[in-house]
Amino acid sequence: MTQKKSILLAGNWKMNHGQKATDTFLSSIQIDSKESATLRLYVPFLSLETGIRVAREKKIPIEIGAQNLHHERSGAYTGEVSGPMLAEIGIRQVLVGHSERRQYFGETNETVLLKTRNALDQGFEVLLCIGEHLSERESGQTETVLKEQLARILEDSNCMAAFGSKLHLAYEPVWAIGTGIVATPEQAQSTHAFIRSLLIKGIGEEKALRTRVLYGGSVTPANFKELLQCPDIDGGLVGGASLKPESLQSLWNLI
Repeated sequence: MTQKKSILLAGNWKMNHGQKATDTFLSSIQIDSKESATLRLYVPFLSLETGIRVAREKKIPIEIGAQNLHHERSGAYTGEVSGPMLAEIGIRQVLVGHSERRQYFGETNETVLLKTRNALDQGFEVLLCIGEHLSERESGQTETVLKEQLARILEDSNCMAAFGSKLHLAYEPVWAIGTGIVATPEQAQSTHAFIRSLLIKGIGEEKALRTRVLYGGSVTPANFKELLQCPDIDGGLVGGASLKPESLQSLWNLI
C-alpha cells in the first residue's frame, strides 16, 4: 500500500504484572515520543489505575488499555467489568476478541460483535483480534475463518463507521502465539493483504488504508523490524516480549 500509516506497538500482558510489578516496570523504562508511532500496554484490570498513575507522574508517552470488557454497561454479571467502570478511571482503549478469550472463555463472533459495537458506542478505541488455528491453516481455511470473523463486523453500521479511527485490527495466527513459531514475513504480509482487501471491499479504500492491521504471533525484537517492512503490517500486538522493560524498549527502538 502506498499510504503511510502510523505504527502501533501494543503489549498484551495477559494475566501478568500486578500493581507493584506495573509500577516497577513503568518506572524503569525510558521511552521517547515518536511522531509516527504509538506505544500502548493492555494490562490486567487491577493494574490499570497504577499504570495510568505512573505513566502520568513520570510523563511516559504510553497508553494504558484494558484487555476486555463486558458488552453491557451494568447488570447481574458477577465478576465482569463494564465500559463505564473503565472510563471512570480514565481508560479509553480496549482489546476485544483475543484468541484466548475465544478459546478459554467461550467468546464467539456474535459476542465479539456485541462487545465491539458497545465499546465503540461508549467512545472506546477498539483493537479487534482475529486469526486462525493451526489445523485451519493446514487445511487451507485461513481466508474462510478470517472472512467469518469479520463478516458481522463489516455488516454493522457502527463498526463500519469506526474503522480507521476508533476501530483497528490485530491478526494473530493462533498457532504462533506463545509457541516461538512466527509466520514468515511473506506469510504475514499475504494474510494482512487479504485482510486489507476485505476492508477495502467492505468500507472502501480510504478507510481501509487508515485502519491499522497489527501482526500478533510471537513478535520479538529479532523479527519485528522485518515484519514492519511488510507494506500491510502496521505494528505488533506483543505478548511475552512486552513483559520485560528492556525487551519492550528494544521493540520501540526498532520503529
